[in-house]
Amino acid sequence: MSFGFLGIQMGFALQNANASRILQIFGADVHELSWFWIIAPLMGLIVQPIVGYYSDKTWGKLGRRKPYFLVGAILSSIGLVLMPQADMFIAFLPALWVGAGMLMIMDASFNIAMEPFRALVGDNLRTDQRTAGFSIQTALIGFGAVIGSWLPYTLTNWFGVSNETIAGIVPTNLILSFIIGAVILIISILVTVVTTKEYSPEELNSFEDQHEGSNNEHVGDEEKSSLFDIFDDFRKMPTTMRQLSWVQFFSWFGLFGMWVFATPAIAQHIYGLPYTDSSSSTYQDAGDWIGILFGVYNLVSAFYAFALPYIAKKIGRKRTHAISLVIGGLGLLSIYIMPDKNWLIVSMIGIGIAWASILAMPYAILAGSISPKKMGVYMGIFNFFIVIPQIINALIGGPLVKYAYGNQAIFALMMSGVSFLIAAALVSKVKDVDDVIQK
Repeated sequence: MSFGFLGIQMGFALQNANASRILQIFGADVHELSWFWIIAPLMGLIVQPIVGYYSDKTWGKLGRRKPYFLVGAILSSIGLVLMPQADMFIAFLPALWVGAGMLMIMDASFNIAMEPFRALVGDNLRTDQRTAGFSIQTALIGFGAVIGSWLPYTLTNWFGVSNETIAGIVPTNLILSFIIGAVILIISILVTVVTTKEYSPEELNSFEDQHEGSNNEHVGDEEKSSLFDIFDDFRKMPTTMRQLSWVQFFSWFGLFGMWVFATPAIAQHIYGLPYTDSSSSTYQDAGDWIGILFGVYNLVSAFYAFALPYIAKKIGRKRTHAISLVIGGLGLLSIYIMPDKNWLIVSMIGIGIAWASILAMPYAILAGSISPKKMGVYMGIFNFFIVIPQIINALIGGPLVKYAYGNQAIFALMMSGVSFLIAAALVSKVKDVDDVIQK
């Protein structure tokens, strides 16, 4: 059911680890990077609620959610292939503009594909199965991200593919990695499309009838007739979602800062390079090492995801999430004191624990407060609290690095660590409806 996420996250990991480097090769300055990355959350803000709304109301030969993540996979693959080769279009537009445009296409398409996968798990699993369901999804996300993150380094160090850039051309190892990622993305999505059964609207209605009355947090059960009713659904969101929104805000503010500034921060702080360096062989080595580090935290998250259901059963989902966020925050803060690149692996272990919990616990808690009839639209609305903090970070992150941090991007990572700790403190305010019912 979640196998397609393997390919989606492989593509997402290639983007996260390498987009900043590619944009710098095409001419972007360090303090401008977050402005280019604003495209990603904007696409999520616009696309996910719309896709969620229409996927709730779709039923055809392919099913309810599957048509959306199939279309998203095809479009994502196009963006993956073309972004590192944006210089091909230099006769028409500057490579930096084309690269930013491909980043926009990728992000819109990833969002088209990802939201229905979240809703699919909520559709198909009972309350007592959802923690395990989202945890397995997280494990597949982790394994896919490991492959994507490690691919450029592996192609260079195992197969001798060049990682050198010449005159604004992206290294061959990155171009080939993005092509491989596109192929695997399509194949993995097709596995889910071919092998997964979806419940019909009639079956879902019967589940809702059985569940009615057991959970007064469920809202928005009435049928909607207009896309603009998303705003009404937003107004009527469950209390649990409102409480989780603040946890998500600080979690994703921190994640965005890490993704955007990890490469320049570690190139400066660990490799000792000036902030203006984006084309030297040492900088490319640093970029490849970032891929390894991102692969480490995703690998940790994949294995930790298997433990999450058992930990949550023992100490509760809220406490599990809070502890995981604290560990992740300390991992980010520890980057500042690490003596060399190898010690950064220790930092990534902490970040991986937080990442696994961020991908699983909030959704498991949220799903219990949502009517099955509104699973898609509310999962889409929930994405507001992921993308809004990223948009804010995109707007202020670059100026902070330039004016407040003296072009030292490492302090953007420190801010991310503090954001994780704030998110952990806010988990205590959340009401886990399923825990209340079970008790």
